[in-house]
Amino acid sequence: MEAFRRGVKETIASHHVDMGKGLDAEQVSKNREEYGANVFVAEKKVSLLKKILISLNDVATIILLIAAVISFVATYLEDTGNYFESLLIIGIVVINSVLSIVQEGKAEDSLAALQNLNRTQVKVLRDGQIEQIDADDVVLGDVLVVENGSAIAADARLIEAIELQAEESALTGESLPVEKNADATFKPDDEVGLGERITMVYRGTTIVNGHGRAIVTAVGMQTEMGKIASLLSNESKIPLTPLQRRLVQLGKNISWVAIGAAVVVLGLGIYQGMDLKHIFLTAISLAVAVVPETLAVIVTMTLALGVQRIAQKHAIIRRLPAVETLGTTNVIASDKTGTLTQNKMTVRRVWQDEQDHLTNIADGLDDATKEVLSLAAISTNVSVKTVEGQTVYDGLPTEVALVRAIDKEATREELLEKYPLVEQIPFNSTKKRMTTVHKQPEGGYIAITKGAFDVLLPMIKHGNRDKAESVNKTFGGQALRVLTIAKRTFDVMPEAPTQEFYEQDLTLVGLVGIIDPPRPESAPAVEKARLAGVRTIMITGDHVETASAIAREIGILRNRDKTITGSELAKLSDKELDGNVQKYSVYARVTPTDKIRIIKSWQRQDATIAMTGDGVNDAPALKAADVGISMGETGTDVAREASDIILTDDNFATIINAISEGRGVYVKVRKTINFLLSANISELLVILIAMLLGWGSPLLPVHLLFINLVSDGLPGFALSREPMLTNVMNEPPMPKNTKLFAQGLGRQIGLNAALFAIVTLAAIWVGQNVAFGGLQANEQIGQTMAFTILSLTSIFHVFNIRSEKTLFAISYRANPSLVNMAILATVITLVITLIPFTQTLFGLTALSLGHWIVIIVLSLAPTIVIELLKYVRPTLFKV
Repeated sequence: MEAFRRGVKETIASHHVDMGKGLDAEQVSKNREEYGANVFVAEKKVSLLKKILISLNDVATIILLIAAVISFVATYLEDTGNYFESLLIIGIVVINSVLSIVQEGKAEDSLAALQNLNRTQVKVLRDGQIEQIDADDVVLGDVLVVENGSAIAADARLIEAIELQAEESALTGESLPVEKNADATFKPDDEVGLGERITMVYRGTTIVNGHGRAIVTAVGMQTEMGKIASLLSNESKIPLTPLQRRLVQLGKNISWVAIGAAVVVLGLGIYQGMDLKHIFLTAISLAVAVVPETLAVIVTMTLALGVQRIAQKHAIIRRLPAVETLGTTNVIASDKTGTLTQNKMTVRRVWQDEQDHLTNIADGLDDATKEVLSLAAISTNVSVKTVEGQTVYDGLPTEVALVRAIDKEATREELLEKYPLVEQIPFNSTKKRMTTVHKQPEGGYIAITKGAFDVLLPMIKHGNRDKAESVNKTFGGQALRVLTIAKRTFDVMPEAPTQEFYEQDLTLVGLVGIIDPPRPESAPAVEKARLAGVRTIMITGDHVETASAIAREIGILRNRDKTITGSELAKLSDKELDGNVQKYSVYARVTPTDKIRIIKSWQRQDATIAMTGDGVNDAPALKAADVGISMGETGTDVAREASDIILTDDNFATIINAISEGRGVYVKVRKTINFLLSANISELLVILIAMLLGWGSPLLPVHLLFINLVSDGLPGFALSREPMLTNVMNEPPMPKNTKLFAQGLGRQIGLNAALFAIVTLAAIWVGQNVAFGGLQANEQIGQTMAFTILSLTSIFHVFNIRSEKTLFAISYRANPSLVNMAILATVITLVITLIPFTQTLFGLTALSLGHWIVIIVLSLAPTIVIELLKYVRPTLFKV
């Protein structure tokens, strides 16, 4: 039988505990040995070597390593002694590996945070003495002594509870303290959620009122928080982001193209009777031409710069690829308490009976409202103090809300000076009310009683009861927690006053509606997300009425959207949930396991889902989501360690700003792929077509490596700093399973590659067949012209891909580094082709002025064609 269902006597008997003495030393030792220590089992840490191997276990990285080997072989066979390109490729691999290891979050961090979360001192009864011990030393069967402020070290069944209330929001997501009752009973077939088990206290929660004793029923991994640790362990494998999956697929495709092209060239060479060494070098050239050596490092740089920009917008990225995943996010699953709301109970509406006056606090406080709030505020146990210039309120959240509501008009201390406290009858969880007695300034006494409406209504003899019932119903429909304020005045204190005396013949003062209000920025952020094609849903442990009211207020719950509770969700199979998950916008009273089910169901709908949260109960879902987003200010260590992104300002609107930046990163990655593959595919086409035409191999491996690493690489690095030239939030998010070349990218690359190949092949023909300036046409001149034109067209192409608008519409100041890098790459290309030493090093030859005129015209031709096409059909080049 579950611990919360057992009665007090049954619990004591089952654990063989003497409630007067607690466990003795022998029992403690035996129970620790039999049931384990009160600690979490952490996963084995991954060694640095294994992390390095994991970072290298990527198709794109493997292709880079193969390219390095090919470069070494080519350099060795050509006997040039120039291993610079090979070493540079290895350097690229090392940089990528280091960035990956440093930036990515690790699953053991979450478990370490859980293990350290409750390292605190707790009181237990042992050998007849109350001892203070470390939380880790608690064992099954220990008698916990709990009181206001106590942190609970293990799950325990209450044996006695005096006015006991526990704050459980970190575990359940419910914002209000839970009143505990050791004598409560449950039917065997009752479905009882975690937040409704009022006979229990749980590890990771805090006592905020009263005192009591409880027998420990679960320790370590068997506690509810331990089960969360297990869930985190199960979710420790970090899934690939959408872009990572696309780049992995691209790497596989490139490797197959490289192998296929090499086989074709080898076959053609053998058929044409070419020298075997020359054939081999040609095949290597083709393989090198296909591989975009700088793609991985440019993508990494783009993501890293995105991290910096997002950090300026109050979000810390813990795992580098999360930047890109944000850009493809189309669902945000948000926790309510502390994320969409302020996690601060606040008075919202006040009704005063005598004048039948209803007030929204936001509109200001009139005299009638002040009367209700003043009496409510002095009938509390709230203490107010100033710490480092900040006002700090200590007490139950609902009582703090009452004091804060009137504080700007009159502090509680000022009110108590006016109405000195004479006697107090504390809040009682059974009677659900509290009464305080005060002297009145004009003489006589006033007893103020506050509590639940249904409890106080029968005791009220004076006032508009019917209207009060109507207002109470209205407040309840708005998910407000209603406190009823009543009073009784009398002239003389009786000799032996009783609670019944103070609480008889009550006069209704008014009703106060309290709620944990939404953050002001939540509604605009939700609407902005909706316009950008991103749906926001709420997943919370709070009550469905409260969750629905908040969701409706901030725009999450719209006309046809539905709500569902955890108990209703439990009745649905995964298949049924998958069929209905898009109908629900609010999931209330859910458990950590429920949250994971919901997220995985959305993922099975091909959604890219971001999960926000701040509590321990959110951590497994944060880990399971495509992007986990935690709160930096109010979030627990566990939530922060389980997340990919931490919001330093706890502002839901920051998520939308981060999504905008993520989309910008994704656009820049697509530009990079366009830029690099256009050049690489053109190189492939040039070599294959030249071979088919019997012209031999027009390019050497060193030519292709130079083009890929310098002509493409230098401007490509500057692409990572490209600003957003269009509003990406006006477009819907990219679907998770969209092909990398979708939305016209493949068409653009094909067109660009064809134009580059045509002008390069034309240059080869000119070099091999037309004499200029006294230079006889030959194969080396054609090769030199092909290298120069491919290099220059690649450099010029970086300006073509920036926007669907003409390149002249973009100012130099938009990205100075791009222009500077293009100029630098052009200068290096010209130096290599003009200086005799580098000509010899790269297997080039001197050219005449006529050759250079042809090169300039042909190099500019693709840009001219693209500019004309942009004028005719700008959507063809949409980025």
